[in-house]
Amino acid sequence: MNDENVIPATYEQWRNCIEVRCNIPLTSTYIGERLTELQDGKHPKTREFARQYGTDHLQRIIAWFRRAADELSGEQR
Repeated sequence: MNDENVIPATYEQWRNCIEVRCNIPLTSTYIGERLTELQDGKHPKTREFARQYGTDHLQRIIAWFRRAADELSGEQR
């Protein structure tokens, strides 16, 4: 299996995927927008994400975005 196609299993892998491979800075604006979308169970993108990757992974991603937000604000959990 190609490492480029692996779904992140840890927070560190997820951050690397977002920030390094995708070159997306985890700014407070980006995190806020993604959290709003991902926490809206009626949003079409969220429904598709849950269909493709499952609700457990969706909840993991939400938790990782929250952790990233906490780290930006200086609150470590």
